[in-house]
Amino acid sequence: MFEHLKAQPADKILALMQAFKDDPRDRKIDLGVGVYKNADGVTPVMHAIKAAEHRLWEEQDSKAYVGLAGDPAFADAMIGLVLGDSVAQSNIGAAATPGGTGACRQAFELIRMANPEARVFVSDPTWPNHLSILKYLGIEAMAYRYFDDETRGVDFGGMIEDLKTAKPGDVVLLHGCCHNPTGANLNLTEWQAVIDLMLDRGLVPMIDIAYQGFGDGLEADAAATRLVAEQVPECLIAASCSKNFGIYRERTGLLMAVSQDAGQRKLNQDTLAFLNRQNYSFPPDHGARLVTMILNDDGLRADWARELEDVRLSMLGLRQSLADELQRLSGSDRFAFLAQHRGMFSRLGTTPDKVEKLRADYGIYMIGDSRMNIAGLNARTVPILAKAIVDAGV
Repeated sequence: MFEHLKAQPADKILALMQAFKDDPRDRKIDLGVGVYKNADGVTPVMHAIKAAEHRLWEEQDSKAYVGLAGDPAFADAMIGLVLGDSVAQSNIGAAATPGGTGACRQAFELIRMANPEARVFVSDPTWPNHLSILKYLGIEAMAYRYFDDETRGVDFGGMIEDLKTAKPGDVVLLHGCCHNPTGANLNLTEWQAVIDLMLDRGLVPMIDIAYQGFGDGLEADAAATRLVAEQVPECLIAASCSKNFGIYRERTGLLMAVSQDAGQRKLNQDTLAFLNRQNYSFPPDHGARLVTMILNDDGLRADWARELEDVRLSMLGLRQSLADELQRLSGSDRFAFLAQHRGMFSRLGTTPDKVEKLRADYGIYMIGDSRMNIAGLNARTVPILAKAIVDAGV
């Protein structure tokens, strides 16, 4: 049997991680993997997470299964965080998943089950795993223009033009905030135009929100998702706790199925539980329980929000510092977009050969499409990166 297996393409990010690890140079800089790092190059455990874990260690008296959809209290807390009061909770089915990736996978499974003919329109570019999972599941992915390599902003005209080719029942995959990999985001006026188009053409939005709190703040980062959810007949929302709670390895996510028809909720909820059962039965609980404790405790929530805000402001500071240093070295404002982008990532908009030159000559590691993790920088490495970018002619 095993002899019939075929080698699978290597994951580019994981391959880049290994290449960085094997590089003996002292001045190498890792801007590849999407993990937040502080000024010391460490991905810290947040104070509120530590406090919640200590409390959980003292209070928890069982590790028994919770339920196919996870703890309802986790779903309620996350729905409140992501959607606020934009949609009645009685209209939302939800299930805990192994991280945001698990939420996306379950969403795609639900789409295939509900409408096998549906195509999923995906931004060009997008997080590579979106495309990988869609291909594995046999769901047709359609690219819509999103990033303009000249302006390093959103190609909104191209996006709208491409979405006009979608058919009723097709799904539009949107990044709720902090677009990965580009860092370029729609403004709320543009979001409303996309919503109007989806309503006009009978399209179903799916929102992947993995970085709430990393862009313009917890409430601002949720604004677009709430705008969509309160206006469309139905939508899917895949939320991740990996970044904003710093619990990457705990694999904590939530998939929400939102319908304006409250009578649809039971079927949606039962379907989400069924999908969990088929894939992994019961979702992980440890991270979900920590998140629930933090969001439901005023003191822990305030501490978490303060630390998250420090993380956000740190990344904004690194963006501005890099843009300023590039302007100083190049005498041009063509890198000003770096300060305008939001979240962990920005796409330089340069060619793969220039990215390879940065790696080979300067020990700068980023994804081949020029996506770089801003959170991988610090005050020491910003000028090193800036000089490398200018010297390499990016």
